[in-house]
Amino acid sequence: MLEDLLTVMWKERKGLLRIQGSRWRAILTMIVPVTMVAILAPIQLGEGWLDAAWSLMASLIVPLILIGFTIPESFAGERERHTLETLLASRLPDRAILFGKLTLAIGVGWGMTLASLLVGLMVANLFHWTGELQMYRLDVLLSNVALSLLLSCLMANLGILVSLRAKSTQGAQQALVSILLVPLMVLQIVPMLLLSVIPNGRAILEQWLSVDLLQIMAAITAILIAANAGLLLIVMARFQRARLCEI
Repeated sequence: MLEDLLTVMWKERKGLLRIQGSRWRAILTMIVPVTMVAILAPIQLGEGWLDAAWSLMASLIVPLILIGFTIPESFAGERERHTLETLLASRLPDRAILFGKLTLAIGVGWGMTLASLLVGLMVANLFHWTGELQMYRLDVLLSNVALSLLLSCLMANLGILVSLRAKSTQGAQQALVSILLVPLMVLQIVPMLLLSVIPNGRAILEQWLSVDLLQIMAAITAILIAANAGLLLIVMARFQRARLCEI
């Protein structure tokens, strides 16, 4: 089973940087969110990026954008390129195909988020040097690691579920974007309004971020674990070899 899983992951990795035939488009998709949340934000926020919960923006935005853009390719792209029938006709078990695609998507989303946090740490120290190396507050670091992993899992499960029934990559992307449109808009607009439009908005946002982070993250973690478990069960039930080729 492990060998089959690794085979599927290797196959998916080869196609990862060829989203819709464009390697540079895939690379830019990975670089842009990292640049936004791991370079520009730490430069502007300085120590607040490390001491407050501002860095949670990276754990929210990077998995949403990165996995949300790449995961629709998983099955819809195979169907579009007429390679799905070949994949399903192989000796690979159903679970190896499904979990191989899921695992790679989660690994890329989580890995890129952790890389963003590392870049943000270096940028914050470089532009706001205090004479000694500054680090993330421990509860902020733990929250980022947990949130980015669980959100990557959630996006991968949701994306696979959409991709299983989509006839094309573009259709899968549009369906997934429609589902995520409201939370994406909220994540982008609310901080911007608080920072630049609403009077004392920054103080209000910092007050929200100053509450006991571990207690909030415990509740969020429980919700995300339950959501991931439910979505995974649905995905496993929907993944039926015979029906995939009929769509």
